[in-house]
Amino acid sequence: MSKSSHGATKQAPSSAAMQAWIALMRTQKRLLDLVENDLKRAGLPPLGWYDVLLELWRADGGRLRPLDIEKRTLLAQYNLSRLLARLEREGLIGVEADPEDGRGKWAVITSEGLAVREAMWAVYAGSIREHVQSKLSEDEATRLGTLLARIST
Repeated sequence: MSKSSHGATKQAPSSAAMQAWIALMRTQKRLLDLVENDLKRAGLPPLGWYDVLLELWRADGGRLRPLDIEKRTLLAQYNLSRLLARLEREGLIGVEADPEDGRGKWAVITSEGLAVREAMWAVYAGSIREHVQSKLSEDEATRLGTLLARIST
């Protein structure tokens, strides 16, 4: 038994659980680095841009409130605000006032944003094929997805 920082006695994770955690964290970092490198080599923006453009592309009318984008992505609010400003400067999104809430804003994907998302997806999809699909059978990929989904719920 080990004591937590709050003084409560807790049982440490099993060796298998720790190995799974370490492998998951290392794999996540490695795969994200590989995808980022693939995008950079193709002269495309970072993956965070794709995440925002994807959510806008998926959204009804191609628009979302920043809070909804934050909920749908892994981006923290302070990073998202800067990213949205950058995407707007690059012409990939527009910002519209919410007619029902004078303080509210909508981020709206532009035709340029749609084109960049599509170009990024071509590279991103290739990265997934190269760095994941090529290393797992379909059955292994299905099992891995099922296991990871169980952890994330």
